[in-house]
Amino acid sequence: MTDAPETTTPETGATRSGFVALLGAPNAGKSTLVNQLVGAKVSIVTHKVQTTRAIVRGIATHDSAQIVFVDTPGIFKPKRRLDTAMVTTAWGGAKDADVILVLIDAERGIRGDAAAILERLKDVRQPKMLILNKVDRVKPEALLALTSAANEQVDFERTFMVSALKADGINDLLTALAAAVPAGPFLYPEDQAADLPLRLLASEVTREQVFLQLHQELPYEAAVETDKWEDRPDGSVRVEQTIHVQRDGQRAIFLGKGGARIKQIGARARHELGQMLERPVHLFLHVKVSERWADDPSHYRAIGLDYEPKR
Repeated sequence: MTDAPETTTPETGATRSGFVALLGAPNAGKSTLVNQLVGAKVSIVTHKVQTTRAIVRGIATHDSAQIVFVDTPGIFKPKRRLDTAMVTTAWGGAKDADVILVLIDAERGIRGDAAAILERLKDVRQPKMLILNKVDRVKPEALLALTSAANEQVDFERTFMVSALKADGINDLLTALAAAVPAGPFLYPEDQAADLPLRLLASEVTREQVFLQLHQELPYEAAVETDKWEDRPDGSVRVEQTIHVQRDGQRAIFLGKGGARIKQIGARARHELGQMLERPVHLFLHVKVSERWADDPSHYRAIGLDYEPKR
């Protein structure tokens, strides 16, 4: 009996590949970290908590290894059906990963949602690594104490200290992950940065602009769906989207005086999406009052979440 041949590519020789799930409390910096690790924007980033609703896979190639990052929704104590779907999606994304990264905001430490995540991780069998983020804002002695406390609760294989915003510590983390994923062929083309479907990507780009521009006025339950995607003969794409809100007053907030606000949201989303796709985008937005969208299974599927019936 002979050994199986090594998996190779002409350019890189022996290869490795695997899935790395990133877990953390809302606003711990998961999406920023994934974007830095991938070297491209694949997940929306805002200052409002719980902006990542669906699992977004970003893809990085490092040291002949392809690392597929699963950026999950922030894990928190659910209060509504949408919250439950998001938390279920997050833990589901970790279930089949080869490695789990646990991100903790070093400023906030281990409390609240972060403490609950560590408690549940005790029963998770996959290899786990701890990532302390925003370490540039915390004194060294506090970081050491935080590292010790987290490792007492969960058996982490390694601990990394990073500043996702400044990209500090990113290369060391990539090198460790490249060595941690199993041997095997690449799962995606080498030049692909994400496997997010284009319709969902377009929805996420518009939703990011909604978060950035409406701030505290934003109704959290608002959702963006891509209704139509048309590749045109001239190389451009026509995208039609619906922003679902639950009340007439919320629709007025989105539209703004004389429709000025929705035009600005559309212009910025169109520019962002055009840069990501590297082709012209014609974006058309419609704001619709959908009072019971949070109870409609089709809306959950459209934003990449599983619908869980009330019990």
